[in-house]
Amino acid sequence: MSDVNNANQRASDKDLQDLIAENDTGARQPTGLTAHILLYVAVAWSLFQLWLASPLPYIVSFGVFNSTEARSIHLAFAVFLAFMAYPAFKNSPRSYIPVIDWVLAAAAALCSLYIYIFYRDLASRPGLPITQDLVVAGVGLVLLLEATRRALGPPLMCVAVLFLAYVFFGNAAWVPEVLQWAGASFSKAMSHQWITTEGVFGIALGVSTSFVFLFVLFGSLLDKAGAGNYFIKVAFAALGHMRGGPAKAAVLSSAMTGLISGSSIANVVTTGTFTIPLMKRVGFSGEKAGAVEVASSVNGQIMPPVMGAAAFLMVEYVGISYPEVIKHAFLPATISYIALIYIVHLEALKANMKGLPKLHTSTLGQTMLRSLLFILSLVVLSGVIYYAITLQKQLFGDAVGWIVAVECAAVYFAGLYYAAKFPDLELDDPNQPVVKLPELGETAKAGLHYLLPVVVLVWFLMIELKSPGLSAFWATVLMIFIMLTQRPVKAFFRKQPDYMTELRAGLIDVVDGFATGARNMIGIGVATAAAGIIVGTVSLTGIGQVMVEFVELISGGNLMLILIFTAVISLILGMGLPTTANYIVVSSLMAPVIVELGAENGLIVPLIAVHLFVFYFGIMADVTPPVGLASFAAAAISGADPMRTGFVAFFYSMRTAVLPFLFLFNTQLLMIGLDHPLDVVMVIIISVIAMLIFAAATQGYFFARSKRWESAALLLIAFTLFRPGFWLDMIEPPYENLPATEIVQKAAEMPANTSVLLDVEGINIEGEDVAKSVMLPLGPEASGEDRLYNAGIVIRDEDGKVFIDDLVFGGPAEKAGLDFDFEITAIKVEASRMPKEVFYIPAFLLLGGIIVLQRRRRRTELALETA
Repeated sequence: MSDVNNANQRASDKDLQDLIAENDTGARQPTGLTAHILLYVAVAWSLFQLWLASPLPYIVSFGVFNSTEARSIHLAFAVFLAFMAYPAFKNSPRSYIPVIDWVLAAAAALCSLYIYIFYRDLASRPGLPITQDLVVAGVGLVLLLEATRRALGPPLMCVAVLFLAYVFFGNAAWVPEVLQWAGASFSKAMSHQWITTEGVFGIALGVSTSFVFLFVLFGSLLDKAGAGNYFIKVAFAALGHMRGGPAKAAVLSSAMTGLISGSSIANVVTTGTFTIPLMKRVGFSGEKAGAVEVASSVNGQIMPPVMGAAAFLMVEYVGISYPEVIKHAFLPATISYIALIYIVHLEALKANMKGLPKLHTSTLGQTMLRSLLFILSLVVLSGVIYYAITLQKQLFGDAVGWIVAVECAAVYFAGLYYAAKFPDLELDDPNQPVVKLPELGETAKAGLHYLLPVVVLVWFLMIELKSPGLSAFWATVLMIFIMLTQRPVKAFFRKQPDYMTELRAGLIDVVDGFATGARNMIGIGVATAAAGIIVGTVSLTGIGQVMVEFVELISGGNLMLILIFTAVISLILGMGLPTTANYIVVSSLMAPVIVELGAENGLIVPLIAVHLFVFYFGIMADVTPPVGLASFAAAAISGADPMRTGFVAFFYSMRTAVLPFLFLFNTQLLMIGLDHPLDVVMVIIISVIAMLIFAAATQGYFFARSKRWESAALLLIAFTLFRPGFWLDMIEPPYENLPATEIVQKAAEMPANTSVLLDVEGINIEGEDVAKSVMLPLGPEASGEDRLYNAGIVIRDEDGKVFIDDLVFGGPAEKAGLDFDFEITAIKVEASRMPKEVFYIPAFLLLGGIIVLQRRRRRTELALETA
């Protein structure tokens, strides 16, 4: 019987690996010479990307590529491997590559390399494509669409084809009148989409080339080195003994595994094969066990410091640094994970579950003291490292890099010396009848050296403020060094003589990591290129401004309806598009719409908030039935129904779906507008409490099972804590209207780099009456007239009325839809009001009342159970 179970388990494992291959790395696994070619090309791609990110080309003055050339080579590798690694159809051969795929792969790669090969010729005739250019562009687009279909399925290809059709047939009768445009010739479209950097070779592919590849490669190497196993073991050692411990450990290990996996499906399979059976053992149903794993794995893409690929696109699209993206994304991601752990805890309380047996017991006081000492030690250690390196910079100048490298090496070898005293970490078999929790101290110490590359990455990103590409490069170099040396050095410390065998094993791991990293990048590389078609269409046709009018028409200008509309679009597209492509499509079309219509509704919506809104709902598509692939992967492990698993996972993920709406209206959740450290601490504490209350409300359990009115009250309390300004706006208006005649004086008085909110009305060029609010940036401190000119307007005063006399071409005012002779009817300035935090008082009083009632009811229930 056990042989049958083992056989079934092996079959299940094979199915899961096939699922990952089909979606992430390519389902084709040829043998012989073809396998070696596939391996060498993948490794060559990784080596090219490392060379591109390193300072070596500039030191030796060889192999320097500009951004356009690098994108061309990057896409050539991606499409070549897409045709080689992904079969054309389900019944296409997996064990060898047909001749037609060799031809298509070579043709696609050559078309992609065309910009690199003929770069000087193309630069000498901008906007004047010859027949050869158009043929290559047309063939290249067709092959890119086919590569997209193979690697990512039909949805993204169909969306790209739809946008291409709009380019050519924008004035056709079947196009809604509000969306119609003149249409483009074949020459114009091909030149725009393939020859310039407006389409396929645009920003999205540039981010994939410069940033994303190295982070995917870093994660692949970290996983091959054994860090994934280490994270899982540490999570179980820390949390496995608690109520529903395996589920809490699944959340924590998925958060840590999110560092090394950019794929929700791979994250589910990596941690879920171990966590889901253990969750079922302590009392979770198959659906709930799979749903917990899905909800935690999907959230790995929103957890800094290494987020999903779309986060790197925000750097370019929003125009802020990656550390700024991390700062804004940190709090929502953290409270989302804390809430999921709390949801698991409530599920365990409802079912009266227990944790796994612990080797050593300790009191609550001892545990809290150890946790406090650990946190304080981390804070002190971080401060010591920061000030030590700062002092060394002052003492040693440019030589400090070599000195810190030697110090890192010393720390690394000390960590290995310590780790060598313990056996290498091996995953327990979750299908065995008894699982003993590992000792936390020994487990953590056995892999501390895995944290060193992560620390280096965060240091370069957040402290040195280096580019994401260079930060990932140095972290990857350190990771390669660790993979090559950890085995032989451990063997040396353990007095095991076979150093060369261990060194060869490390080298094989590095090569395998290079190949896996490159194959994981096929889908992302192709997706960013195909999404470039959509971005190119937006820039060519001007559909972005048309979308503002279209969405305003169907929503009636209601901002909440626009946000719901955007969320639904993200979810629908996410059913077929990967997260990165989904983010590019929706943010290109909807981000400007939300910002502009938000301003018209008197709401200042930061662009980063809108992009994070789109990003959050894009990743939710991996959960949502009927096509949530992460839910299917979890159901394959748990043996539960995939649809029911998806619905439960979506229910658990409601906290992630609610957060984007909250941080759009309360940007303090994104650390925006917080001027004092105490403000930051206050926002973090209140946000954590509010999210825990929201989780309790949705679970129907707090200190006891909640009555319906209690759940409704908890939702009201959570909403009040998240957005107290909602109630304040109902009592006191947020803005005070000032006469338009004071505009010059107010523009001069406002702080540097702020914006002014204006009410305007007039008749646009189409003869339509317009009345709206617009937000215009004023720029640095200057005279009122100069700052208004920076905002793009020149005004005139006629009989006490203020009109726009002139517009700066391409300025903020013109982009906001203002026109000549529009009247400025009022200036909106923030009103002096009582602090919104006043509404915390009734919220906490109501919360206290519910706690008293539930604790009293719980004591009564316990007394009846023991009677």
